[in-house]
Amino acid sequence: MWARVKLKIGWLDLAYTLYSALRGGNRERLSEALEKYWSSKGEALVCFSVRGGFDLLLQAMLAEGRLKEGDEVMFSALNVKQMVRAVERLNLVPVPVDLDLDDMSPSMDAAERAVNSRSKLFVVAHLFGARVDLRPSYEFSQKHDILLIEDCAQAYDGSINRGSEFADIAMFSFGPIKTKTCLGGAILSVKDVALREKMREILATYNIQSNLDHAKRAIVFAALKIVTTRPMFWLLDRAFRLKGRSFDEGLSNAVRDVAKQKTPKQLRRQCSAALLRLMLRRLKQDVSQELEDRTRLGRKLKSLIGPHGFLPAAKSSYHDYWVFPAIVENPQATISALRKAGFDACDLPRSEAIKPPQGREDLKAVVAEAALAKLIVLPCYSGMPNKALEDEAGVFNKVAADPLIPNPVSN
Repeated sequence: MWARVKLKIGWLDLAYTLYSALRGGNRERLSEALEKYWSSKGEALVCFSVRGGFDLLLQAMLAEGRLKEGDEVMFSALNVKQMVRAVERLNLVPVPVDLDLDDMSPSMDAAERAVNSRSKLFVVAHLFGARVDLRPSYEFSQKHDILLIEDCAQAYDGSINRGSEFADIAMFSFGPIKTKTCLGGAILSVKDVALREKMREILATYNIQSNLDHAKRAIVFAALKIVTTRPMFWLLDRAFRLKGRSFDEGLSNAVRDVAKQKTPKQLRRQCSAALLRLMLRRLKQDVSQELEDRTRLGRKLKSLIGPHGFLPAAKSSYHDYWVFPAIVENPQATISALRKAGFDACDLPRSEAIKPPQGREDLKAVVAEAALAKLIVLPCYSGMPNKALEDEAGVFNKVAADPLIPNPVSN
């Protein structure tokens, strides 16, 4: 069975993690070296995760009086649940901005309906390996004096890209399934000097992740790499079926759970020396060939599927197919058929269409909610042969509903 994602870290890097855990090192020097490597302008701040960095940003803005309880954080309407929870924990209000599925950009008409005097931040996420044109969001944010945050957790491709010139803050993740995974870690590019230094001040009060903790992550991830090889993954799927258990509630979620980020205690930590060493090593590696391969395969699968599914972000000017999403009328039937044929398709259980604030139900993200209910992710990554993609598309096209109109979820 082809697993839903490829774990993008090699055995030598995992071995280096264990070596780094034993060696340790000066965290301050490692962090400084990493931040200088990332930004010659001094804008980088190393954090434990994007979610932790976002939580840190909100704390800093509250401490400086740039935010007050009850202020609103606008989001492009599809994001992971814990980003929204970070806002709610600090008594701030998340507000959705509905999407244009063609490129997954936030609708500026929806943004204008949502904005008010308490709107202080606008978080725009690049999704699925596609990139949003930030210029409209920048012009909107400038008009309303709102901080523009670029969520690049799914967008970093290993290149020299360090974020858009239009964003006040850009957030990059190196979590378990990211392109240059370090099993954790993040970098935020923060242009405002005073805000960045306040964040650094708060960050210095956090507990430090132990080197042993990061070594344990490497060991767990090594086990996952073995389990997600095709023969082992097939056996695992059959074992879950025989026991009548949900595959999605078992090992399929274990990949993300390598680095749990659900509570403030889990979020509010500093990186260990072992994690910083791995980040320095991984960020300097060339992954251009793998990126080229997966982009080529994504385009091929897109052409094979044709009109049988609506493909979000299909019209984006840049799309490297970090994952391959499709919207179908019968998602569970399509997932089941693909799994029986040896392709571990899935939905997005950790993402959500953000709900509108109470009393402002007119801001409901109708497009994002309908899309998420019918959205599945297909295996498509470097290492899959053309024959596998052809077989996958064949199953998909047989099960998926009749051709969809250009914007199926708006009806």
